[in-house]
Amino acid sequence: MPERRRALEEIDPWWCQAWPIAWQRVYATARQWWLEADGRVDWAALPAGTVFEGEQLGRWVKAQRAGWADLDQEQRDLLAAIGIEEDQELAAARAAAAAKPKVSRADRFGAGLAALAAFVERVGHVKVPWAYKTEEGLSLGPG
Repeated sequence: MPERRRALEEIDPWWCQAWPIAWQRVYATARQWWLEADGRVDWAALPAGTVFEGEQLGRWVKAQRAGWADLDQEQRDLLAAIGIEEDQELAAARAAAAAKPKVSRADRFGAGLAALAAFVERVGHVKVPWAYKTEEGLSLGPG
């Protein structure tokens, strides 16, 4: 059987990919778009509503760029070969969100409890106004 696999891979190295065939079908459509444009495609500027050969190409390209980290390396290589790259703005936003320290519910509750205690100490009651915020920006109001 290995010789059959090699024979098939000589014709198409992606004949038995690990990702869904629907992905491969739309990729082939994107590649065709790219070839017909002589490789001059600004994928980042492609409108989401772009349809080519019956495929929602614009929407698919945006999804690939946004979900870059979830793609197999081989998929990223195929996309990069036709000029589709990760959405750098989304990647930077994800990196910034990941770098933020995570605060647990228990920590948030503790901070709120301490702020409420300070409010009571300062004003003498627990009737916090709707729009009240602490100096740190913590909202204590009932809403």
